[in-house]
Amino acid sequence: MSHARAAEPGAAEPETSEPSGPVDPPRADSGDADGHDAELERRVEALERELAALREAEAKRATKPIEPAPRSTDTKSAALPASPKDDHGASAGDSKDNRTPDYAEGFHFGSYGRVIAGGDHRGRAGRDGDIVAFGSRLDESNYAELELRREDYWEQTDSYTRIVATAAVANPMFHYNGVFAAKLAMRNLYIEESGLGLKHLKVWAGSRMYRGDDIYVLNFWPLDNLNTLGGGLSYEFIPNLVLKLHTGVNQPDNAFFGQDVSRPRPLGQVGAQNVRIADRQKSISSIKLSHIFGVGTHGGGIKPVVYGEVHYTPKAQRERETQQYESLPDDIGYLVGAQLGLFTGQRSTHLNLVFRYAGGLAAYGELNAPSRLSPARTSKGAREMVIALSGNYEVGPFGVLLGSYFRSFRNASPGLDVDDVDEGIVLARPTVWFGKIAGLSLEGSYQAQRRGVLVPKPGGGLAPQLGQMGRIGLVPFLTPAGRGNYARPHIRVIYLLTLRDAGARRLYPADDIYAIRKVDHFIGLGAEWWFGSTSYFRD
Repeated sequence: MSHARAAEPGAAEPETSEPSGPVDPPRADSGDADGHDAELERRVEALERELAALREAEAKRATKPIEPAPRSTDTKSAALPASPKDDHGASAGDSKDNRTPDYAEGFHFGSYGRVIAGGDHRGRAGRDGDIVAFGSRLDESNYAELELRREDYWEQTDSYTRIVATAAVANPMFHYNGVFAAKLAMRNLYIEESGLGLKHLKVWAGSRMYRGDDIYVLNFWPLDNLNTLGGGLSYEFIPNLVLKLHTGVNQPDNAFFGQDVSRPRPLGQVGAQNVRIADRQKSISSIKLSHIFGVGTHGGGIKPVVYGEVHYTPKAQRERETQQYESLPDDIGYLVGAQLGLFTGQRSTHLNLVFRYAGGLAAYGELNAPSRLSPARTSKGAREMVIALSGNYEVGPFGVLLGSYFRSFRNASPGLDVDDVDEGIVLARPTVWFGKIAGLSLEGSYQAQRRGVLVPKPGGGLAPQLGQMGRIGLVPFLTPAGRGNYARPHIRVIYLLTLRDAGARRLYPADDIYAIRKVDHFIGLGAEWWFGSTSYFRD
């Protein structure tokens, strides 16, 4: 507001603090010139003070510390969140609703979900038909996550907090089986503090999905994917150079970790109650160091990652027969891995190469109990190796997603058995978009799995069990989010053709439909979405 208007003769003082308030015309009965000038000067000074106060208040609002959006570590683009996908997840896209949010005061809602209605060509219910651990997602089951979080800025400490609660709902659905019940789990329940004491330090504690980059088309995190109850911290030494440390505990529901036995109630009371004899937890600690090296002027770069885990469970005793006990030795395991990512910064185009090797207790995964132990009754000798390659490329109305991995697992027992597995998959999903509201995806995959057992050969003799499978899917879809392999939501129709060889059919028990059919057809109608969820953006 210019002072010329505010200084009109006889201007009345505004009723509000806004300097652009209404002004009155000059009065006909003004006093002498000197008195009038003094009054005019006084009013001008009052308005200038109000204007200065408003500018100062606006400046304070503009300079209030706002933490920048957490930097994406996804190699699709330094400016985009990494591909979400869950354990059940999905990948974040180019839509603004899927971008990493700033810390912002108030309550926020996010979600991932997929719902599929479908079956085979003879009316049987649909089910996962892959023979590898991480295969095509086109026939996966219903799943949803609902996240509520609270974010606050604390002016007295110049820090931020984020409290996250994520509830998950899995199959079956009430509208499908008519059973008024839900299969629920808490996937996140933690608090994270940022900038408390050190500007680039984040500290968290609670129950959390704690993971890195995924392969969306395979629903697979090849390097790091922990479900942990514990805490951790991260520190950014320089822009994009981040160290993360974490430790947590769990106790899978298995006799390896716990045993309950019945004992008489104390003090002569009638009856019995359970007493826990074996009671040991597994502790898991992890370390991760990542950096992004910028390349070019369009947001491209290179992202190397090194990663490690240590798993440990203490000694215990368990009862073999009444009042006869057996000692369980402590057990340990480790995991080391690395990732090299390349990204262009344009339309989520990226390529990720991952290597991971695990030994001992860590070879079985964080929520699994060791099976087929060594003669010393430990997991020593168990090992797992994973090599994975994934990527995305988009240009004009075309795009293609790639997902592949090879996995080799050996348990701790000396000889080969059915649990010793070599498996792999190569999957590609090219897509063409029609304008910005529709598209068509064609998915093809080859899967193979070999088990550590011998089976009869058709011509006589024995050979290792080897199963192979090919799958071809056709997926027309509608979306309001425009072009992009990671843009959601989608409403889609799914057709999936599956071809199994004799080895693949041998993996199923007698009379299972997959043990009988060489060819399968799946037809379905589905929806998938994700937005605003901390599970699917990287910080």
